[in-house]
Amino acid sequence: MVTEDDVRRIALALPETTEKPMYGTPAFYVRGKWFARIREEGDVLVLPLASEEEKAELIAAQPATFFTTPHYDGYAAVLVRFGAVDDVELRELLIDAWRLRAPKRTAADFGG
Repeated sequence: MVTEDDVRRIALALPETTEKPMYGTPAFYVRGKWFARIREEGDVLVLPLASEEEKAELIAAQPATFFTTPHYDGYAAVLVRFGAVDDVELRELLIDAWRLRAPKRTAADFGG
């Protein structure tokens, strides 16, 4: 099971990433655009996705890992349970979300 410290360590290792609160919880930004936020529960991560279709596919394929709430209906964002991912999968998810929000040149320069 990953922890908030794992999320922070991996996210802040990505280029041009900063941490600042969003809705009173830790969130991570690349050049001012959020790409990850830890929810109030402390063991759930919010990540942006490319589309609502991708969200539906992730939830259908791995409902123990990915889910949503009515608050996120209509948004391309998914919730991830800390207890359902390991360090490797967390890193992949954070990099994907970071690439989605990072400036094209910054993302292209990142070997990751």
